Amino acid sequence: MLADLLAHDGVVEELVLGSRVGFLALHGGSLERETDVIAREAATASGASLYAVCQPDDLRWHVPSVRMDPADSPALTRFLAHVEVLFSIHGFGRDGLFTTLLLGGRDRELAGHVAGHLRASLPGYEIEDDLEAIPQPLRGRHPDNPVNRSAGGGVQIELPPRIRLQGPNADAQGRAALVEGLVAAATARSG
Repeated sequence: MLADLLAHDGVVEELVLGSRVGFLALHGGSLERETDVIAREAATASGASLYAVCQPDDLRWHVPSVRMDPADSPALTRFLAHVEVLFSIHGFGRDGLFTTLLLGGRDRELAGHVAGHLRASLPGYEIEDDLEAIPQPLRGRHPDNPVNRSAGGGVQIELPPRIRLQGPNADAQGRAALVEGLVAAATARSG
């Protein structure tokens, strides 16, 4: 399915190889808005690697992360071979969770590490890293999910709309603080 998405007009695949820490934005562009921008800013500021798939404004095609097969993308294959630790940036929206960031993925120690940095930078938000409190479809635990394919582990970071500058309660200060927290977490892992 990833190959079909990448073949669609206007879809842009972005690869930047930096440090062994990597940021993923698999649903960037028009699908989970601002996730690619946040990942790119955090990767640039921390010297990390970046892999992003960005959809044009006229497309909103959700390929589940577990269907993002590296065999369909030489760029994703190179990225995954290069990085050791992954931060996968996603967007979600659910009633009652508009100020909650969800930290899933299989590496629970890394999730705790990221949670500590985000709690320090985002005191007005709840940072949830307890898997039992995260809705099942947003946990990012499947072994085929690219976030779980690195040797050093990965964390899936689900962001609510307002911190992605979506909707009437868009939070530009929160978004800037989010990037700062991600940079701090990535920098601490790369050193």
